Amino acid sequence: MTEDELREEISADPELGTIYREASIALENAADSSAIESVRVDFLGRKGSLSALLQGIKELPQDERRRAGRLGNYLKSWLERSLEEKGNKLRRQELESTLSQQRLDITLPGRSMPYGTRHLLSRIIEEIEDIFIGMGYRVVEGPEVELDYYNFEALNTPEWHPSKSLSDTFYVDMPGGEYDDVLLRTQTSPVQIRVMETTPPPLYVISPGKAYRHDVPDATHSPMFHQVEGLAVDEDITLGDLKGTLEHFAKRMFGEDRSVRFRPHFFPFTEPSAEVDVSCNICGGTGCRVCKGTGWLEILGAGMVDPNVFEYVGYDPEAISGFAFGMGVERIALLKYGVPDIRYFFDNDLRLLGQY
Repeated sequence: MTEDELREEISADPELGTIYREASIALENAADSSAIESVRVDFLGRKGSLSALLQGIKELPQDERRRAGRLGNYLKSWLERSLEEKGNKLRRQELESTLSQQRLDITLPGRSMPYGTRHLLSRIIEEIEDIFIGMGYRVVEGPEVELDYYNFEALNTPEWHPSKSLSDTFYVDMPGGEYDDVLLRTQTSPVQIRVMETTPPPLYVISPGKAYRHDVPDATHSPMFHQVEGLAVDEDITLGDLKGTLEHFAKRMFGEDRSVRFRPHFFPFTEPSAEVDVSCNICGGTGCRVCKGTGWLEILGAGMVDPNVFEYVGYDPEAISGFAFGMGVERIALLKYGVPDIRYFFDNDLRLLGQY
């Protein structure tokens, strides 16, 4: 049967027809969502007129039960659809009325949420890593709480060296005084010793990480800072290899137009040793306040690994050679981006962090 035929048959039924007409009038008169809910409760609720009629079908004789069930279920489905359609229509009208009264333009874009960026020091470390990984180095890490042996002794630092004093190094008090040589590492060079102890040459590694020294915070010093140490050990490595490696790094980091120079220096774990400078990016090498009139900016220290260091880790200094270098990440950032004070890196000031 078609829907029109079903409705005609329902209209002709005394009880179903009455419910159909009353529901139609109630739906037509419903003016808001609450009225729609009242219609649903009156006809389809637990005590609604249609619900009561459907429950009574089971009491009818067998020959009437099928017809009444068919017409009653159709009327229930029709009423449910009608309630949903009228309810949706009224809700749209209510929303349009509310929007017109409040004058809210829902087409305006929402407020953008701020998002974070990589910290400048993290970006510098990643850039350094990328440069040396491109030259075949791998990245290694080690503990920040270190033993005197790895931080000083195995790096050929004598017992009387000033860097071992309490005024330079943070020592750690162990429970019960079990150890008196535990400290916060003053450099990431101990990682080199640990790697050489477990890895035979050839060896090409860099070790980024935090280091700690008893420095008073000022524009160029911090008691906690970041370093990247590098180590290359192989047969027939020369000072020329060291210079070529660091010149390549400096030009990649600061620009191909920058000049690089090496100055003699002293470090306990390298011999010969040197400090490495790049030409000043402010004055182009002519001399200014930033470079203190020299035309050069110091970026790192380096040298050929002292044979005594190889003996600590069981390498044969007659068969292999190597070089090491170390740089302060904060100093690289200061020089590359012109940040005037190292303390800015630790202030969490979004005005600075958002610039890079």
